[in-house]
Amino acid sequence: MSSTDKKVDNQNIEVDLDHIPNHIAIIMDGNGRWAQKRHLPRVAGHKQGMNTVKTITKAASDLGVKVLTLYAFSTENWKRPKAEVNYIMKLPVSFFNTFVPDLIKNNVRVNVMGYIEELPEGTQKAVNQAIEDTKDCTGMVLNFALNYGSQAEITTAVKSIANQVKMGNLEPEEVTPDTISENLMTHSLAPFENPDVLVRTSGEERLSNFLLWQVAYSELVFVQTHWPDFTADTLKEVIHTFQGRQRRFGGLKETN
Repeated sequence: MSSTDKKVDNQNIEVDLDHIPNHIAIIMDGNGRWAQKRHLPRVAGHKQGMNTVKTITKAASDLGVKVLTLYAFSTENWKRPKAEVNYIMKLPVSFFNTFVPDLIKNNVRVNVMGYIEELPEGTQKAVNQAIEDTKDCTGMVLNFALNYGSQAEITTAVKSIANQVKMGNLEPEEVTPDTISENLMTHSLAPFENPDVLVRTSGEERLSNFLLWQVAYSELVFVQTHWPDFTADTLKEVIHTFQGRQRRFGGLKETN
């Protein structure tokens, strides 16, 4: 079947299954605004947002995405009200307790990057158990950025490289962009560590300290939809937009 034949027609959305982005990263924004619009507490938005994660994980896996990275909690989110933070910290427990069987059924492996050791003990336990339970899955990687911040990640990488130089295991002139990539938290996702497309929901158009090194040549797609309203159709719209872009990586597109 040729690429022109392999199309998914979904409410006039055509997705070329031969040109699916390998790595999609999403800044899941708008949970609180979704809740406030419905006169609900902000935590209701976070709860609904977790249901959306389940929907989009299955949809991305079915489409052939290799890595789906979701920005779940940043190193700056600790500044939020304590009650909200405490609720968010409990979400991975209920999420993984109910969703891991489906992940295994869909051959999806869980990966979590961030400063996990700073999370509450119960959250750490749920995260580590999900990683262990899905370690033999060979399909899509569901990669959560949890207590993650890109500036902190890069700082940690620089310290690691500096220590390698100090120990005499690396010469300063040997440091390359690959050296830096190998010391970032996304290294385990290779060869798909850099997102092909970065999506932010809820209409905001900023990176918010997310994958600053890795998105150097990612396609950026901003959608108005709040994360709890993000559907499989929305994902296809994003992929359709991505497929209409020309990725030149600083060069020129070859012409005949």
